[in-house]
Formats: sequence, structure tokens, C-alpha cells
Amino acid sequence: MLAKVVRSKAVARAAVIGLALGVFALAVLAAVSITTNARTTAHIEHNSRISDHWSQIDLHISVETEALNDYMVAKKFGKDLLDSAVHSTRPDVEWQAANGDSLDKENIVLVQDSYAAFTDTLNELRRTTSNRDRMKELADQATLGASFLRKSANANVNRHRLAMDSYLADAASFNQKLSLAAAVICGADFLLLVLCASILLTHQRRIEGQAVESRYRALHDELTGLANRALLADEIEKALRVAQEQDESVGLLLLDLNKFKEVNDTLGHHAGDLLLSEVAARLTAAVRGTDTVARLGGDEFAVLMPEIHSPEHCSEIARRLLESLEGPAELDGVTVDISGSIGAAVFPLHSSSGPELLQHADIAMYTAKRNRLGIAVYDPSADRHSSQELGLIGELRRAIDEDELVLHYQPKVSTSTGRVVGVEALIRWQHPLRGLLFPGDFIPQAEESEIIVPLTDHVLGMALDQHRIWRAQDTLLPVAVNVPTVCLLDDTFPDRVAEALASRGVPAGVLTLEITETSIISDPAQASAILTRLRGLGVRLSVDDFGTGYSSMSYLQSMPLHELKIDRSFVRTLGESHGGTAIVRAVLELARALDLEVVAEGVEDEAALVLLGQLGCANAQGYHISKPVRATDLMAWLGRPVLESA
Repeated sequence: MLAKVVRSKAVARAAVIGLALGVFALAVLAAVSITTNARTTAHIEHNSRISDHWSQIDLHISVETEALNDYMVAKKFGKDLLDSAVHSTRPDVEWQAANGDSLDKENIVLVQDSYAAFTDTLNELRRTTSNRDRMKELADQATLGASFLRKSANANVNRHRLAMDSYLADAASFNQKLSLAAAVICGADFLLLVLCASILLTHQRRIEGQAVESRYRALHDELTGLANRALLADEIEKALRVAQEQDESVGLLLLDLNKFKEVNDTLGHHAGDLLLSEVAARLTAAVRGTDTVARLGGDEFAVLMPEIHSPEHCSEIARRLLESLEGPAELDGVTVDISGSIGAAVFPLHSSSGPELLQHADIAMYTAKRNRLGIAVYDPSADRHSSQELGLIGELRRAIDEDELVLHYQPKVSTSTGRVVGVEALIRWQHPLRGLLFPGDFIPQAEESEIIVPLTDHVLGMALDQHRIWRAQDTLLPVAVNVPTVCLLDDTFPDRVAEALASRGVPAGVLTLEITETSIISDPAQASAILTRLRGLGVRLSVDDFGTGYSSMSYLQSMPLHELKIDRSFVRTLGESHGGTAIVRAVLELARALDLEVVAEGVEDEAALVLLGQLGCANAQGYHISKPVRATDLMAWLGRPVLESA
């Protein structure tokens, strides 16, 4: 409870304000005390001077009286003494009249009158030299006046002494009260100071705790609690220094999960977080005590391993980690299978620095993932290839902007009439240095980056532009465009297709979008929703490479499709094996049952084309009919006037 009070901001503010007021009150008390003492000192000094002058009046009257007595005894010898003593009291009387207080000034008037009479009596006595009786009478009169003056002076001296005692008593009482107030305020200030110190220490401990927590958060992944990229970099540098000093090797593993995006997209980000936490727990349990497990971001993890004997030792540990990782995991009631790809690099064999070690492990991981190896150790030749591919992606962005991409068109023909029923648009890249690049040279890399989306939109626009040119010259050729998986998970894709058709004035029915089986089964619900919207636009939908998948059959009846394209691997063995013919016949029967059109891909000879017609396959395409060619060459192939492409 007390800790909560101390931590309260209101209490902290009140304590600081109270302490400030206490210090101010002490300052006020000190000022009052100084002022009071100064006033008391001045008052005492003034009263002392007044009392002193009254005492001087008494003293001078005594002197003048003694001089009178001496004169009366020995007139000859006392005359000079009396002459010098007369009027000696006058300066004190005049000072008192000018500087005394109000009561002094009232009293001094009577004293002045009495002193004047006393002086006049002395002067008359001095002038009377022969009449002894008169002199004695005057002397008695002067003595009586002097007695009155001395009593008046003594009375005023006593009055001032009593007044001073009373004033000092009042001042002492006031000072005592000031001292008591100062003690109370000092006590309160001390308590407030203790409270402020407690608050300060509490806040200091909190700030230090927050600093520790902030540093921990800055160096650890919030979801899994593992080291993050920054901490891993520090640990790598430490491990490399130790390895150099002790002539040892250090291994680094980079792990990337397989199909993590599908888990996120299908089950939601909460399930993805659960999966990442499970992976972190499995990795932590499987590594050695000296190893460091880190999450670099997304679904990418790293394991730093000091004291590695060889690349084979590193690969062996990676294999054990992968075996510990792989297996089913329960995510909110849904069982998913965890798998991944690991890349390994070893210092100093493969790298000479921490960043280079991390880069080479990443390249090895990319090799393992791309080639489905599970585990791959860094290979310099793969490094060069990966660097080229990375540069290729950067160049691809420029190629889109500078119109270096071109489309080749492969015709589809009717097996019964030989008439061209449409074309498939296939992307090519006219690279300024490397020449003409085919899709396999850059599409797989593009599909692993975000550039696949603008690339698909660009290809769609190019194909629709070409169709518009053909139609303007009385050549109606429906066009098919391949669509990557990511587009079937993008809610905005149907809107972009609609906008591309509308902006070019092309009817939706002449456009066929070809998708793969894997894009359907990755997220059937989302794919069905996107395909339904596309079909609602009037766009035709085709499943490309049909038959190479293993779980899409159950979705055919629910997906809004128009067409199946039999994969070339089945067409190639057509007529050569009973199995190939049986598969093609089964696909044709399935398509007829579902009211779907069929196109056979990869027709490379006349016999296959004839057999497809006999089996009832309506349409076909392949090198036997025509290779993919430019738009101008396609028109020449059709035996028509050459049409310029936009």
C-alpha cells in the first residue's frame, strides 16, 4: 500500500510542492527574525542613548550642585569651578528635547523650565556677594531645584529601563514563537524531504528497471523471448573474437519455415504466433547450452554455434535440429505440420566477419529452400548465383518501368477443325545485356518477392492492349494470362482486372485467367471467393497443369471454373503408355461430368494431336502446333497481314 502511495504522481507532486512551501516558510521566518532582531537592536540602541542622556543630565546637575557647595564654602576658590559647571547640562537637555520619545519631550519641557530657574538662581547667587543671608537663601533654592532635576532624570532613566525590559521580554516571547514555528516547519520539511527522497529512489529504481526492460526488449524478440537480430549480431562478434583467440570455428544456422504464410492466411495471425512460439520452444530445447537461438523476424530463426569442428559437424547439428523441429503441432484445435529449410555457414572457412557469416548462411538457406534440400551448407558458386538473382529482381523493377518486357503468344487450336481458338500470353524479358530471358529465369524469384503483383498487372495490361489491336483489325483472338497464387489471396485483384478491362474497352469474355492447382488448395475459401468475383465479371477461369496436384479434385465441383488444361507430362506419354492414355481419358471424362472445357498442353507431334481428337479433347497447344512467338510472327503464322503491336 505504501509503495503504491509513494509511486503515486499526485503524492510526488504534493511532496515537492509541500517541501517548496516549507523552504519558503523557513525563508520568511528567517527574514522576519532578521527584521525583528534589527528593529529590536535599533530600539534598544535608541532607548539606551535616551537613557544615557537622562543619566548625563543627572550627572551634570550633580556636578553643578557640587560646584555650588564648593562656592558657598570657599567663594574665592569655588567661583571658577562654578562658572565652568553652570550650563553643562544644557546640551543633554537640548538633545533630549530633539531626540527623545513623546513622553521624554513632555518631561523635558518641565526639566527645561526647572533647569532655567536653577541656572538663573546660580547666576543670581554669583552676582550676590555681600548679603550672606540672600546667598544662603539662593543656595537652598538652587539645591532644591537641583534635587528636583535629578529626581526627574532618574525617574526617566528608570522608566526607560523598565520599558526596555518589557520590550526585550516581548521580543524574547516573539523569538520563542518564531523558533517554535521554525522547528515545526523544519520537522515538516524533514519529513517531506524523506518522502521526496523515497519517491526519488522509487522512481530511480523504476527507471533503472525500465532501462533494463527496455534493453531486454531491444535485444529480444517480444513474441518468443529469443534473442533478436541486434543481440545475435553482438553474440556473433563475441563468438568470432573468442574463436580467433583460440583458433576455433563458429557455425551459424539460418532457419526459414515452410508454408508459414499459408498458416497465417488460413488460420489467422494468432495461429501464426502460436506456431512461432512452438518453433522457438523446440529449437531452444534442441540446442546445446553454449548455443544462441534468435528470431530474426517473420518466420526466420538463427542458431549461433561456437566450437564447431567442421562443416560436416555443423551440418550434422543442423540435421538434428531439423528433426527436432519437424512434426505436427496443435494450434487452437488445428493440427499443422512444421517443417523448414536450414542454411549453414562456418567461420572462418566460409566467412571472415559476422555480417558476412550471416549473409552466407542466408544464401545457403535460400538454396535449401529453393531446391527443397532441407539443409544446405554455404557454397561460393551458389553465392554468385544468388547474387545474380538478387540483382535480377532489382533490374526487373526497372524493366517494368522501361518496357523491356515482351509477350510471346502460343496459339490454341481446335483438334477437330485446326482453327485457332485463342492464344496464351507468355512473358519474356528482353534484357539489355543478357538477351532474351524466359520465365524460368526470373518468375520464380519474382514470386518470392512483392514484385510479382505489379508484374502480373503489367502482363495483363500488355495482353489486353494487344487483343484490342487485333480486334481493331478484325482479328478476334481470346487471350489467356497466367495468374500467380498471391493474386488469389488478394481481395483487390478482381477490382484491378475489372479496371484493366474497362480502361481498354475489352469485353471480359475474351480474357482467360490461368491458375495452378496449388494456388487453389493453399486457401480454398479465399480462392473460391476471388474466383467467384472474377467469374462474375465474365472472365473465363482455367486450371493450368491439371493433374500434377494431389488434393484439388474435391474442389473442382465447388470452384467456378470453365476449363482444365491437361499437364504436358501426361500428353507427352500419350500413345506410348497405357497409363498416360488412361489418365488423359479420365480427365476428359471428369471434365465432361463437370461441364468443363479441356485444353491439352505440350502437344509435340501429329500423333498426339490426332489421338487427342479421337479421345474427345476439344483444344490443344504445343510446339507441334506453334512455339510461343511475338504478335507480329503470330499474324504471319496465321497467314494474315502483319499487325504491329502497341
